[in-house]
Amino acid sequence: MTEKSARFSGRVALLTGAAGNIGLACAHRLARSGAAIALLDMNAQALQAAEKAVAAHGVKARSYMCDVTDIAAVRDTVAAVVAEFGAIDFLFNNAGYQGAFAPVQDYPEDDFARVMDINVRGAFHVLRTVSQHMVARKFGRIVNTASMAGVQGPPNMAAYGASKFAIIGLTEVASKDLAPYNIRVNAISPAFMGPGMMWDRQVELQAKVGSQYFSTDPKEVAKQMIGSVPMRRYGSIEEIPGVVEFLLGEDSSYMTGVNLPIAGGIL
Repeated sequence: MTEKSARFSGRVALLTGAAGNIGLACAHRLARSGAAIALLDMNAQALQAAEKAVAAHGVKARSYMCDVTDIAAVRDTVAAVVAEFGAIDFLFNNAGYQGAFAPVQDYPEDDFARVMDINVRGAFHVLRTVSQHMVARKFGRIVNTASMAGVQGPPNMAAYGASKFAIIGLTEVASKDLAPYNIRVNAISPAFMGPGMMWDRQVELQAKVGSQYFSTDPKEVAKQMIGSVPMRRYGSIEEIPGVVEFLLGEDSSYMTGVNLPIAGGIL
């Protein structure tokens, strides 16, 4: 466990998808570094538990139910966070949805729309709204959650892959637009993460598709997926928060528009 520090004392971090594994792990890391934490998610029960757990680090923590696909809800929530905390210094733009697994010719249209709505429109809503506040202050640090699926284009994941390619592009554009206002925008691209539900789901659904790229046996699929990673292992959720903290902090003061792979990804 990372020792508590004061490097982010006086800073306020807003995290979306904050009740999920990655969001909550990053909230804990930033709280241990002294940041006050605003947690946004759609899971009310998980949000309450997350707020209590993060506040246990001795920092101010508040949770907000927010549907990132609803621009009015995003505006209202960001305004509420600013009213409560006084400012937003850091944004971890992390809410997302993995979607279905199917070859592109069979991919369900409604699921494609849902993935793009959450992963792209939702991320844009949050980025746009929070950056307006940051522009007025002439300070901000933003990290978007992309994926190695947005770098390498995995089979049978048309919607998710396309959405994460879009996030990488959005990051590069936003980094240029916001640089004059002392706002840095970067992205992270986790590779395979496990163990857990998301890893098991990927393995099982890739096996079920029955493509030329993977076996129909989930155990073999797991081996094939791990075999495609140079480090020959999946990554741990706990390997993500340190990278996010680095990108939000001043050790990365000259970095903007960068997409950092995590746990075995190669750009």
